Amino acid sequence: MSGKFASRSDAYAAAGVDITAGYRQLELIKPMLKSTYREGVLGAAGGFGGFFEPGFKDMKRPVLISGTDGVGTKLKIAFLSDKHDTVGIDCVAMCVNDIICSGAEPLFFLDYIAVSKNVPERTAEIVSGVAAGCRDAGCALIGGETAEHPGMMPEDEYDLAGFATGIVDYGDIPDEGNISPGDAVVALPSSGLHSNGFSLVRRIFAPTAESLAEYVPELGKTLGEELLTPTRIYAKTLLGLLRAVPGAVCGISHITGGGIYENAPRCLPDGVRMLIGANKIARPPIFDIIASRGGVPARDMYNTFNMGAGMLLAVKGGKADEVLRALKSLGEDAALVGECVSGEKGVDVSW
Repeated sequence: MSGKFASRSDAYAAAGVDITAGYRQLELIKPMLKSTYREGVLGAAGGFGGFFEPGFKDMKRPVLISGTDGVGTKLKIAFLSDKHDTVGIDCVAMCVNDIICSGAEPLFFLDYIAVSKNVPERTAEIVSGVAAGCRDAGCALIGGETAEHPGMMPEDEYDLAGFATGIVDYGDIPDEGNISPGDAVVALPSSGLHSNGFSLVRRIFAPTAESLAEYVPELGKTLGEELLTPTRIYAKTLLGLLRAVPGAVCGISHITGGGIYENAPRCLPDGVRMLIGANKIARPPIFDIIASRGGVPARDMYNTFNMGAGMLLAVKGGKADEVLRALKSLGEDAALVGECVSGEKGVDVSW
């Protein structure tokens, strides 16, 4: 045997690892990676690392900011639905939405896929979602890893995680120390559940392939389509806002696992508390279905899910209208949902 498939081990294959599947996979995903490339990408996929040359010339004090996350048990819905082309978007979103909270422009992304058996076509489907998320975020997919681990999980399952790096000038990082009583709280809408709270979701719905395929009138789609709706990526919107109204946004919180109660205070300084009106946040119907079917109290809903607010921004009080206008011009249906007051660091949600 010669050429690029000369590497082969019958003994390794007998143990459940087909290294030639990795070669087939790489050929399938190379065009996807290239579709995400941006200025700064060096070299092609397939080496031992992803190369990226950042540009610092317009920055006084460049800071690299990194984030890593996975998709979690939302993957169980993908397995049951046999649909794998959207969870990669979730993976990118969970990482880049974190680093954008510091004002960082996403530069590059790497994924990690652990499988019991590498099926190149399925893996390529997963990576297609990762590539779509990277294009949406404006970052390059410069590499990754597919690890074949026989016996670690069923052959039709996998795990997916990722790693993003962005850059920001130190002086442009939102400064939570500038948040004070009287500042406004602005919410950016979510696309639904995003990629959080799925352990509770699965306990309530006990999903099967059949139930996920059922049409739900309140949702206007099947349950599976709703649960697999990808996490929104806010990078381009927030970068546009920070550039359009500099200094107006003092804090940004990505509302992920733990909901509004856990995540909103993460952008607050000591001595400042957020007051948020739940009725001011447009709530997708999936949340009411979960609360009703599972008998979940409102307090627990807001301490588990985003409840329609994918991002919360602390905005200088006198700049709130300007920020809302800027967001509207960026195509964002944002809403003024609360205010900052004096008190113990935390959040109160009224409903």
